[in-house]
Amino acid sequence: MSTDFQPVNAADIQQVAVIGAGTMGRGIAISFANAGINVTLLDLNEDVRQQALTYVQGIYAGMVKRERITQAQADECLARFTLSGDYNDIAGVQLAIEAVYENIDLKKKIFAQLDETLNPDAILASNTSYLDIDAIAAATKRPAQVLGLHFFSPAHIMKLLEIVRGDKTMSAVVDMAEALGQRIGKVAVVSGNCHGFIGNRMLEPYVFQARRLLLEGALPAQVDNALQAWGMAMGPFRMYDVVGIDLEWRSRQLSGTVLEEGSDAELNVRIDNRLCEMERFGQKSGQGYYRYEAGSREALVDDSVEALVTEISEAAGFERRAISDDEITTRAILALVNEGAKILEEGIARSSADIDKVYLNGYGFPKERGGPMSYADELGAAAVLAELEALEKAHGERWAPAQLIRKLAAENGKFSDL
Repeated sequence: MSTDFQPVNAADIQQVAVIGAGTMGRGIAISFANAGINVTLLDLNEDVRQQALTYVQGIYAGMVKRERITQAQADECLARFTLSGDYNDIAGVQLAIEAVYENIDLKKKIFAQLDETLNPDAILASNTSYLDIDAIAAATKRPAQVLGLHFFSPAHIMKLLEIVRGDKTMSAVVDMAEALGQRIGKVAVVSGNCHGFIGNRMLEPYVFQARRLLLEGALPAQVDNALQAWGMAMGPFRMYDVVGIDLEWRSRQLSGTVLEEGSDAELNVRIDNRLCEMERFGQKSGQGYYRYEAGSREALVDDSVEALVTEISEAAGFERRAISDDEITTRAILALVNEGAKILEEGIARSSADIDKVYLNGYGFPKERGGPMSYADELGAAAVLAELEALEKAHGERWAPAQLIRKLAAENGKFSDL
């Protein structure tokens, strides 16, 4: 890359490529076409390309049927799509977004191919939701032009866009991505590069607590109902059924990850693993944490799953106890808050308001509570610190309060000041 490189203005982007025509790739492509930008959906598998075309046509037909757009507008959007199985067809694009499954080696291979094929001014982005942007950028000769553009599924509907800056990403490239996010109707939030970025990094301790509560004595419907009554759009186990319980399970298999028997990490996915071994993958298979009648998305309590939860927790040595809804919400929400504080400490998020934007627009956090960091301000840093210290005493060092929370409690400060 020449030292005088400047990215194209977001308003001038006319041609984008999306690599991978699966669910995410299709949704991302639709987002750009809806904004008047030509998009090439590239996939080496011809069957997948044809399935993508059928899917995209169906989306626009549905929008016309619901009178969201006219047939003429649908035709204009469809005319902006090109399907291809040849990297040479995208050599002239201004931006390429990789949207394949979460495998670092595959992503590196694709980025090396993009780097070799695309014009030297093209910007390269990954839709990864967890993986190291710097490691992906290192597969190219243009790391200053590489960043993460993490869309949320379904990408043409969900508003949130996490923009991930790598160590070498040019500030001008990040600025362009923010402006482009606005152009395609997204709420764009910039994140530093760490495992899970802002949203999914915070989600990990949240779902850890939900799963641990099952082992300690709760049942899936109780956890979900408590958090939904608190205001979350969807409880964690209903969420897993919607997105697919098998996604993490398959990811562990593909990466060759072996969790140490009896470790916190292994214990926490035992129930998920057993469900997947039983081919209970969620809504798509008609059964997961819940069961689903044919053609219905209503989550019905399954006695066999509740029995399985009890069996696994007792076999792991847990003495099951009654757990209150208040304990469920306190542990789940404060896990979010504590991790959010660590993200602020490390400079991963630019402000507490950005963390709140992520959770309001991507994770179903209740708008009336303002976001996890706004909620923490409502409680007060001293109260949050006292709760975390009590949880640390009861449940161990996982609950050690972030230093930022200690600082705010001592100074009577607020996250909103950061």
